[in-house]
Amino acid sequence: MDEERAQAAPADYDTNPERFRVGSECPRKYGKGDVHESVAERIVREGLQPVLDVGCGEGRLCRLLQDQGIQVVGLDNSATMLSAVPGSRVLGDASSLPFRTGWFGAVAALYVLYHLSEPEKALSESCRVLRAGGLFVAAAPSRHNDPELAEVMPTRPSTFDAEDAPDLVARFFANVEVEAWDAPMIHLPDVEAVAEYLFGRGMDAGECQEAARRLGAPLTVTKRGCLVWGYKSGQQPHFQPPQA
Repeated sequence: MDEERAQAAPADYDTNPERFRVGSECPRKYGKGDVHESVAERIVREGLQPVLDVGCGEGRLCRLLQDQGIQVVGLDNSATMLSAVPGSRVLGDASSLPFRTGWFGAVAALYVLYHLSEPEKALSESCRVLRAGGLFVAAAPSRHNDPELAEVMPTRPSTFDAEDAPDLVARFFANVEVEAWDAPMIHLPDVEAVAEYLFGRGMDAGECQEAARRLGAPLTVTKRGCLVWGYKSGQQPHFQPPQA
């Protein structure tokens, strides 16, 4: 990745929570869902708890784990998002986790690390709070995600794209596994659905209808991204800031 062009994705969860809700719902409404179910299934299967959900949003993963009797803590820096999270929840910073070392059996960071200017700090902190042998998982979109929208919503590299996520995670965790996807997954039947999807992806509400008409409908959208899994080894690596 061109480090000079990579930027942290803006977050508007406190000022525009409806955009987050629409963006979260669209994969279930117009596709086959997202990664939360498969992440929860693996954590439950491996019997890992307690779990820390970093950047938990409104607690989708938390609910799935709680339904299976797994102890989970949701952490987010948005008080608005946290207000909807059931059970244990903490207002906090992914780059400075307010938990003691070696406490968690699993840490999830789903679609959050690209909001950080230095995701390595959050990876280091996630490693710190995991116990030896604990599981870490992150989800990241590709910098070439949603190519069908490029005419109205061009993309640029973020600080934690699917193209770079495996290497970044491997700096802190062992036995890294990558589950990648690149397929037509979202099927938008009409212009209203296209406008809804664009709003959920971050377009200003006043521009969505005109942009949707330009794109036309029905529209099938290609999703590209990955899940990256890793385990904490016995020795914890530490974040080293880049040299000036």
